[in-house]
Parts: sequence; structure tokens; C-alpha cells
Amino acid sequence: MVNPDSTPHVLIVDDEPDIIELLELTLARMGMHVTSALNISGAKAMLQSQSYQLCLTDMRLQDGSGLDLLQYITQHCAALPVAVITAFGTTENAVAALKAGAFDYLAKPVSLKQLRALVKSALNLPPIRSEEIAAKKTVNQRALLGESQPMCQLRTTIEKLSRSQAAVYISGESGSGKELAARMIHERSARRDQPFIPVNCGAIPENLMESEFFGYKKGAFTGADKDHDGFFLAADGGTLFLDEVADLPLAMQVKLLRVIQEKQVRKLGETQEKNIDVRIISATHKKLNECIENGLFRQDLYYRLNVIELDMPPLRNMRDDIPLIADNVLERICRDTARPACRLNKEALSVLTSYDFPGNVRELENILERTLALCSENMIGKNELQLKSKGNPKNTAVGVTNANRNLPLQDYLDRLERDSIIHALEQTRYNRTAAAKILGITVRSMRYRMERLGLHLKQTQ
Repeated sequence: MVNPDSTPHVLIVDDEPDIIELLELTLARMGMHVTSALNISGAKAMLQSQSYQLCLTDMRLQDGSGLDLLQYITQHCAALPVAVITAFGTTENAVAALKAGAFDYLAKPVSLKQLRALVKSALNLPPIRSEEIAAKKTVNQRALLGESQPMCQLRTTIEKLSRSQAAVYISGESGSGKELAARMIHERSARRDQPFIPVNCGAIPENLMESEFFGYKKGAFTGADKDHDGFFLAADGGTLFLDEVADLPLAMQVKLLRVIQEKQVRKLGETQEKNIDVRIISATHKKLNECIENGLFRQDLYYRLNVIELDMPPLRNMRDDIPLIADNVLERICRDTARPACRLNKEALSVLTSYDFPGNVRELENILERTLALCSENMIGKNELQLKSKGNPKNTAVGVTNANRNLPLQDYLDRLERDSIIHALEQTRYNRTAAAKILGITVRSMRYRMERLGLHLKQTQ
């Protein structure tokens, strides 16, 4: 027998009796208490007298919009997840609701299967954690550390995004922690017990993309000696992280768009499609708007992926956080390599905090890993870091003269990219694989960029 005190209580707000009756019957069969209101004023009165675990509201109500009620709940009942019900074909309203903080949406006519899945996910949300608590829990873990204003704001935004089902697009420079942010969103969401599948879109050969994403049946093609679930089926119920999504070829973008729209996938060699429930988080260091303008990325796919954008701040904008991040990285490397704890002296910290880190946190990790490999002392000085002078334009990726700032935009960006590649090559003694790792790109992308910019190893030496 269900304990009444622990039975979830759901508030339905709709002015159509048929919809209310359908939702009440479905939720009652799921073992829930249900209360209904016909308008916003009635819903507010109920919210003031009773606590709920979920609110389902129509977008069009007699005395206002579902967005008005969503805004009220966000301000007065922040822990209450809200799902909006939209008319068929009005995706703009659904997107607006997700951006305003809705957990998810349902389209009319309401699918009972989708309704049940939504309710279960909403009730599985973890309690809201304050930004301060979240920050404390991340100390000594591989997480987004720091107390600067951009980092605190970033963690707060991640906490909000984790309580939504909306597609998230993470933008930011290479090495700024985009995959880490995606993992944090997943681990704090209702999907935390389901798979998190990261995919580097730039590392998959074009002729294998369809089979890798959608899977295949045994015998579908030569070499298919057993059934294989692709990335979408592997992530079913969880989160699929599409890193470097701008590297997807246009033909694959069309197929990806259809799967996201239909929420169905068909393996190669199968005739039937399977329903999937996957949250998409995507990321790239490229400017997707520029890719769209250049005809390299589909605008309709962009709008499907970029319901909510999360911008990762570069490390140079959080200089006060560098000592904390560096100490955490040193502790982790020393622990993993079973060597005594190491520390940075004041001069070394000063050099690090004044460095611009074109490769962001990934470059910081690389510098410290290299330093520990070459340093036998437990106290690290500035000489052990082997960082070039910040003011030397030849050796610094951001060391561009004021004269260069008067170049046309594309020439200026090419100069920055060229200097970053040369700097990474010099750091790694012209090892392209290691240089690509510092820059956070694939070796194939490194080769392409060098060819585009007319860079050859003989030239750079």
C-alpha cells in the first residue's frame, strides 16, 4: 500500500475538461495524487496552499500564458519542475518555454507514452543544490573549479540546465572544458543513472558515420558479423554528447536532424524504426553561425541543437582561479603517478596567472604534466615551467601587435590561428600529435589547418 505522505502530488493547469480528465486518469493509474486548475489565478492559489512535485500546464489559458505561470513558479517554487503542453506544430512556444526554465514539453494530441516517461523523469530529478554547495562538492574532483564571477555564473547555469530536458549547445574555445560541463549537466539531471555517451564527430571516418550513429544488423554489409547498437541506441534514456559537431558532413547532418525530430532510429539492415529517448548536448570550438553562412552547417539542425546555449569562458578571463585549478591538477597528477605532493612557488604562480593560455585548462594540464615529468623537486619554480615570455609575439599565440589588429577580420583570425599552431609546435619540439593535443584538435584537423595556412614543419623551424 502506498504511503499517502510519499505519494507524488501533481498540479494540472488547463481550461479543457477533456485534457484534464485524460491527464487525471493517466496519473491516477500511476499512483499519484492529482489536483487541477482551470486558470493561472486558481493555480497560484493552490501553489500557495499545497506543495507539488510536478506541474503540467497548457500554454494558452483564460487569464494568461503558460509562460506567465512558469515565471511565477520559477520565482516562488524554484524546485518544482514544470512541463508545458503546446498545440501541434507550435515548436516556437515549446522552445520559448524551455529557455524560460521549463523541464520539458508535450505536444497535443498528448501521447500517453511520452507523458508517462516525462512524469517519471521529472520525479527523478535530484534536489536543487545551491551554487556554494555545488562548488564544495567539486573540490578535489575533476570538475569546474574556481570562485571567479564567470565560473560561479557558469556553475549556476549548469545547475539550471540539469533540471531541463532541453537540447544544449556548448560553445567555447578548445580546452575550456566543454565535455566536462556536459558531464556535469548529465550527472545532476534526472538521467544521471542512464548512459552518458560522448562522441567526437571529427574523429569518425565519413563512410562509417551512419553505422556508428545508428547501428546495424548482422549481415547488413560485408564485415557486419553481429548486431551493433549505434550511439543513439547506446544513449537511450540518457545523454548523447556530440563534440565538434561542426565537423559533421552535410549528408550526415540531414540524417541526424531527422532522428532528432522523429525521436526514432533505424539500424542499417532493419526495416523497423525504434523509439529513442535521448537528450542531445553538442559542442564545438568553431563559430556555428559562420559555418551556416559558409554553407557548412544546416540552419535547421542548428536550431534543433541550440535550444539553450552555454558559453564556456576562457581561462584568461578567470586568472584568479588559476592557482586553485593548478593545485588541483598537480594533486591529481601526483596521485595518479604515485609521487610525493608538489607545489608551485610564488614566482611560478605569478608566471602562470600572467600567461594567456590559448589552449585553456587543457594547456594548463599539459604544462604541469610536462613539468612534473622533467622536475624531480617537490617545489616547482618558474624556470621549471618553461613558459615563454608573454610579451614575445613570436612565441605567444596571443602576441599579436597592434598593427595586426588593423587587418581585415579573416586575416587577423588567420594570424591568431597561425601563431597558436606555431607556439604549440615549438612547445612540443614540432611533434604534430602533441601539438594537436595542446590545441584540443585532432591530428587530421591540425594537418588541414597547417595546409590551409601554408604552414610546413620546415618553415616553422
